[in-house]
Amino acid sequence: MTEPNDVVAAREYGPVPQYPIESVDNALRALMLLVERSEIRLTEVSKHLSVASSTAHRLLAMLAYRGLVRQDPQTKAYRSGPSLDLLAFGVVGRLDIRVRARPVLEKLNADLRETVHLGRLDRAQVDFVDSIESSQALRVSARLGVAMPAHCTSTGKALLAALTDEQLDALYPDPDLAQLTRHSIKSKKSLKSELATVRRRGFATSNEEGEEGVVSVAVPLRGGSFALAASVPVSRMDTDFRGVVLENLFAAKAEIDELLP
Repeated sequence: MTEPNDVVAAREYGPVPQYPIESVDNALRALMLLVERSEIRLTEVSKHLSVASSTAHRLLAMLAYRGLVRQDPQTKAYRSGPSLDLLAFGVVGRLDIRVRARPVLEKLNADLRETVHLGRLDRAQVDFVDSIESSQALRVSARLGVAMPAHCTSTGKALLAALTDEQLDALYPDPDLAQLTRHSIKSKKSLKSELATVRRRGFATSNEEGEEGVVSVAVPLRGGSFALAASVPVSRMDTDFRGVVLENLFAAKAEIDELLP
């Protein structure tokens, strides 16, 4: 028999602590409620914790500040944030996204005949955790183990788009950004505008912003903690091929998302 969601979320696994901290307990109960329901609203948290809406709002704001939750700007519902997803990937040893995603990455590489990457956010940089190089003579080199400024790559933009403005301000305290090429985004204001576009269309691009002669397209995987990208020499990336790349990236994203719990 399955217990009601609220009962499961409030389940206790040990004796009551001698000196319980109510605010910590409320934060953990809110996260467990999110696990059970995949998305939660302010009113639900307030009712579940038996606290005022203002208290629930402050609690959710702190969780969002630490990246444990993120608020959908349209529905206002809260979902898991990048820090919570990274915590899950780090703690649950049985889940290795690189192993699960590798066959899909290999197929994407074979279908496009271009270099493909799997990356995650590490502060204001992208850490490429897997990469398969194109077999063509003119190709973008693999980036496995390479870290690059997130705002200069399509992978980074796809990941940064999952963050709030407050989280972006913490990552980029200065109004000016370092450039890798003359095409790189050079201001936080421009970056925020670009990320709004990424959120709206569901994918990110980099047009010679991380390396001269290289363009790339990236899509975020479920949860926003990892992103999938294809990097192509600028001479091969015309409008038609960009459409092919996007079609294959979204198909690969759907396959990998299905493999994730």
